[in-house]
Amino acid sequence: MDNPSVEESLKEQMGRIIEEARMMLPGIQALFGFQTIAVFNDRFERLPLYAQDCHVAALALVVVAIALVMLPAAYHRLAEPGCVSQHAIKVSSRAICYALAPLAAGLSLDIALVLYMVTESSRASAIGGVAAFTLLISMWFAYPLLMRHRQNRRC
Repeated sequence: MDNPSVEESLKEQMGRIIEEARMMLPGIQALFGFQTIAVFNDRFERLPLYAQDCHVAALALVVVAIALVMLPAAYHRLAEPGCVSQHAIKVSSRAICYALAPLAAGLSLDIALVLYMVTESSRASAIGGVAAFTLLISMWFAYPLLMRHRQNRRC
């Protein structure tokens, strides 16, 4: 059974975007905190340099994700205070979506690092990291875009 689509006002759309960002941010910030603490662990110093570099890259990617998730609120307050435009909706919606890519990459690098620490196998680490990245990108991008494509064909 098809659900009829309901048009949201610009104000409702911006409210939903800000709400989505508010839901994402605590988890990303917690991840950032754990990533930051990890470098102070004694085992971190014993990792090969490339593994340490992967962790630093993951940390940087999570910072990019945080910046993108926080962009809608900053844009709304600074660029268009007191009003909501279609442009603000587009910028904000894209920022939330774009944040998922560096978040997926950062999580995948850290999963690869954890697998390396557990198995001491570069191969298992790489396979796990690629599998995690593939899963996240599939769920966050490929599947929703496929559903959008199917929906557009019906209309």
